[in-house]
Formats: sequence, structure tokens, C-alpha cells
Amino acid sequence: MSTPQTLTTACCIVGGGPAGVMLGFLLARAGVDVTVLEKHGDFFRDFRGDTIHPSTLELLWELGLLDEFLKLPHQQYADLMIEANGRIIRGPDFTHLPTHCKFIAIAPQWDFLNFLAAQGQKYPTFHLLMKTEATGLIEENGVIVGVKATNESGEIEIRSDLVVGADGRHALTREQAGLQVREFGVPIDVLWYRLTRQGNDDVGHALGRIGHGRMLITINRGDYFQCGNVIPKGSFPEIQARGLEAFRQDILDLAPFTPATVADLTDWNQIKLLTVQLNRLEEWQRPGLLCIGDAAHAMSPAGGVGVNIAVQDAVATANLLAEKLRTRSVTLADLKAVQRYREPVVKKTQKLQAFMHRQLFSSSQKNFGQTFLFSPLGRMLISPFGPRLRRFAGRVIGLGFQPEHIQTLERR
Repeated sequence: MSTPQTLTTACCIVGGGPAGVMLGFLLARAGVDVTVLEKHGDFFRDFRGDTIHPSTLELLWELGLLDEFLKLPHQQYADLMIEANGRIIRGPDFTHLPTHCKFIAIAPQWDFLNFLAAQGQKYPTFHLLMKTEATGLIEENGVIVGVKATNESGEIEIRSDLVVGADGRHALTREQAGLQVREFGVPIDVLWYRLTRQGNDDVGHALGRIGHGRMLITINRGDYFQCGNVIPKGSFPEIQARGLEAFRQDILDLAPFTPATVADLTDWNQIKLLTVQLNRLEEWQRPGLLCIGDAAHAMSPAGGVGVNIAVQDAVATANLLAEKLRTRSVTLADLKAVQRYREPVVKKTQKLQAFMHRQLFSSSQKNFGQTFLFSPLGRMLISPFGPRLRRFAGRVIGLGFQPEHIQTLERR
């Protein structure tokens, strides 16, 4: 049996999503030797969060990277709108925010991750290991001291002062560390799929459509649409039982697509089920291990805040730990400080998401998605108080409850 290859680094980050890659980049920029493990060979995966909020765009401006990022393909939304039973209801307004970008940018997440990884690779202490899957934690005397992984060459051990679990809502790191998860009920799941755009397809500026007891998300990606059907939790088997033809007709009932467009859907394998979760860890850390992003707290799609909360986690973690990691002096108290600082923001955001669930969705499938039209929030948006509420919502969603800023110094 061959001896595993051994690497040593100050910080080993498990997971190449927004939290992991951003943290790796920021730590390397601050002079910390950091290794990021990503089990796939690339970042190309459909049906991941694509909304880059003004708070994240402001961070890119602080790093001097905003202009370069905005050259990538993206769509800009200065406000968000929902079409409900044929009526346009204007939602969060970002035009008043005290940021350089007063809009949400919707860009494929793989482009965002490739961009951040390219920035990290400008620093000699940034090591991104693709096709490298974490298989376990290395624990000695009650302290996590590294990660076991496999790659194309075989087994590998990465020894580190700190392991960061950024491996998503099904995190191996938190499971192996025995960290306890608190679950909160969510009334929805989402079916994600793409439709090739035909010449006369035009879904307009509305990102969401409500009608016929259903809700549909449509994101115009130029030559195709990224679509999501918001469905009652656990109802996918019933939808499949009705058949693909009925599913295609449901889409046509809500969005102005041509029949040729929905004809793209010929197999249920083209439709991916996102089981929506809302949860968070009781403790984000153990000696030698810290979880951030979805590994610490899964967010629902409500408000599209998931990517941005993960990025904010990464920035806060870098601000608090970079110098400690650079001098190899990070302690459990330092890890607890990250949770103590970020957890109030997460709790407030999840409470807001739960409120949005109640306003948008009912437990009755017959009226699913239409609750919003008769909710206090829906009535307020179309009242004289609407513009003020839209600006408030834009600030909460666009900036979050505690926007982070780059405090780490660049070291080359």
C-alpha cells in the first residue's frame, strides 16, 4: 500500500465555491499560504446562485477589480419586478444605494469563481487543487490538523494550522467534525432547467411570475433562459406523475415563450431538483476547524442572498484571521470570534427569508404562490408607501444587515 503524499499549508480550505475561493484569494493576497480543494475539474455547474449583489460588487471595487469583472457576460438589474396575474409589481430598488454599483449583476457562478481563482493565482501562496476530493479530517489529540483527500495521483494528506469547511450544505467537514445542525422548515423546493432562446422570446424585465397557483423564475442569459419553477416542498413526484407535456404547458401559462422553446424539455433528467434548506450550525468550529458559507448556514433562494452571505463570511474571516494565520498563531478563541461576529447577521437574514416565505407562499398547493398578492407586503408594494418600502428592501437585500469591507493588506 503506497504512502499518501503529504503537503503542508497554513490554511486548507475544503470547497471551491464562493466562500472558499474568495477566502483563499484574500488570504493569499495577505501573504498566507493557503490550499483550496475542489473535487471537480472545473467550476461549471448549472443551477447555482448567480446573483452578485451591490455589497459584493463594492468589495470588488475595493480590491480594484470591479471594472475587470464587469467585462464578463452579465445582466444588470437596478430593481426587481414580479409579474403577478399579468400585473407588474415592482420590488427592491437598488438605485439609491451608497455603492459604486447601484444594481444586482446576474452572472453565471462559474464565471465569478474562475475570475476569483485567477486573481488568487497571481500570488505564489495560493494553491488551488482541482479534481481533489476531501475524504476525511485528520484529528490528533482532539484537534483537527489537516484533511485527507484523493486526486488523480492517489491519496493525499494536507496538514494545516486551520481547516476551513466551505464545502456547502452537505459538508463533509461539519459531518466528520460532529457539528450539530439546526434545521428550520421551508415550504418550497425549486426545479431548475434551461431553455434555448428563440428569436421572438421576450420575458421582459420581470424575474418572477406568479399565476395559476404557480411561480416561475426566468433569467435571460442571452442565447438561453435559466428557469426555475418554485414548487411546494416535496411535490416533485406529483408533478412528474402529471407528465412532461403538462409541465411544459404550465411554463407556457406563465411566461411568453413559444411552444418551440419549451419543446427543449424532452426528459426529466434535464430538470434538476433543488431541495431548499434553511439551517445553521450551533457551533461553527472545533479546534483546528472553522465552517463558513453554506457549510455553516444554508440559506434559501429568497432574496438571492446566498452567494453574497458566503462572500461576506469569507471577507470577515480573512479580516479576523489573516494575520493570525500568517504568523501561525490562530487559536480556538479566534475561530469563535468569527462566529460571534457573523452569526447575528445570519440569524437576521434567515429570519427575513422565513418572513418572505410566509408572504410569498401558502401551504395550500391550490393557492401556492398567490398568497403574496393578498399579503400585507404585497398590498404595501402597490400602495403609496410602495416606493419607500422598495428602497428599504433594496438596502436590506443589496447591502445586507452588515456589509463587510476589505481590511487585509496586500503582501507580495
